[in-house]
Amino acid sequence: MAGTQIGPGGIDEKAVAAILAERIDWRFKGMPESLAGVPIGEAATRRLNIFGDGFLGPVLVLDGPAIEHNLATMAAWCTQHGFALAPHGKTTMAPQLFARQLAHGAWGITAANASQLRVYRTFGVSRVLLANQLVDPAGLRWLAGELDADPGFECACWVDSVGGVSLMDEALRAAQPTRPVDVLIELGAAGARSGVRDVATAVAVAQAVAASPVLRLVGVSGYEAAVAHGTLAENLSTVDGYLVGMRDLVVELAEQGFFAGVDAGENVIVTAGGSAYFDLVTERLGGPWPAGLPVLSVLRSGAYITHDHGLYDRTSPLGAEPRIAAPPLRSALRAWAQVTSRPGPDLALLTAGKRDVPYDIDLPMPVAIRTADGVKPLSGGQITALNDQHAFLSGAVDVEVGDWIGLDLSHPCTTFEKWQLIPVVDADGETVIDLIRTYF
Repeated sequence: MAGTQIGPGGIDEKAVAAILAERIDWRFKGMPESLAGVPIGEAATRRLNIFGDGFLGPVLVLDGPAIEHNLATMAAWCTQHGFALAPHGKTTMAPQLFARQLAHGAWGITAANASQLRVYRTFGVSRVLLANQLVDPAGLRWLAGELDADPGFECACWVDSVGGVSLMDEALRAAQPTRPVDVLIELGAAGARSGVRDVATAVAVAQAVAASPVLRLVGVSGYEAAVAHGTLAENLSTVDGYLVGMRDLVVELAEQGFFAGVDAGENVIVTAGGSAYFDLVTERLGGPWPAGLPVLSVLRSGAYITHDHGLYDRTSPLGAEPRIAAPPLRSALRAWAQVTSRPGPDLALLTAGKRDVPYDIDLPMPVAIRTADGVKPLSGGQITALNDQHAFLSGAVDVEVGDWIGLDLSHPCTTFEKWQLIPVVDADGETVIDLIRTYF
């Protein structure tokens, strides 16, 4: 796993193509009755119109040109800075989009747990970072079996405690794998989430890994967004300090010989980078590294593929207030819902709720209205609350029952999970050019 090959990761193209043979039916909300029984691939060629061809509100759509722009922009950034990219697949859980990320040069795909990893392997993803400490015996037995069955499969997961290493060692010894499971020591921070809190603990964990014949230490991992939120100077300073500490830990572990198991020709993996601070990550974890310490620096940003109009538009280096010189990312997320009730002059109810749109960070933002006259901007209103199936549009807005309201969204990670089949639209925002299947 430790970077024997630093080219793009792989995926089973036949397995991804087989998604297009699945027939559309009642399981996929929002789909028009005219597509019942039609294979996904055939449906995508019909160039149906979201508003004129029977789609049922609410419906989430993805902006096809924006996705392509974002894929190309992040690929160019990584190439420019000498970083590999292993985007976090939990954002979309869509193998069709994984394939596009890999086609744009992604080194691998990141997973959050064993269940996600099992989805990845079903579609033949060849290189995975499992951004968690895997201590479940059943999950470890399964992983050992996958590694034994496919010599081309590469996977590494995190470790952050001697106890966790002990549990992994016990489960893997029982499984008797033919090759060890690669691990990275995760660096955390006081008051944050998982990860070792200091160098002494990291060294103890490294010693425990070195003592295990079924584990191999191949690098250091971290998640800088766990230590700060926002883009004020103090937030950026906190993130920078964390990344400096991460770099120092890599050098310390190397000087103590803990990467001796990384074979000649391989690289020590150093990985961080959500979607909010990847500029700081490339600045601090890029080269040069000490002589004799070959490092593969890996970003794990996942939300870049769709960006958004909330969290990441505020915090991304390529958001509304860019911190770097590169083309800004473009939001590819929009939900359309109809006005179903207008009980008063300052209130309208829309047919979209918590089961359809994200609400964990920001409520949806009403920005457009579509009537018989077409689409035009909508101003003067805001979504003030969500029920399971209703959105409360408050304010003196000129809408009528039956109008379609376009909602810009915040946080893609809690958007995709609500949809099993998502139309991709062309630049006009209405013509369907693809359909994306998710597997949550």
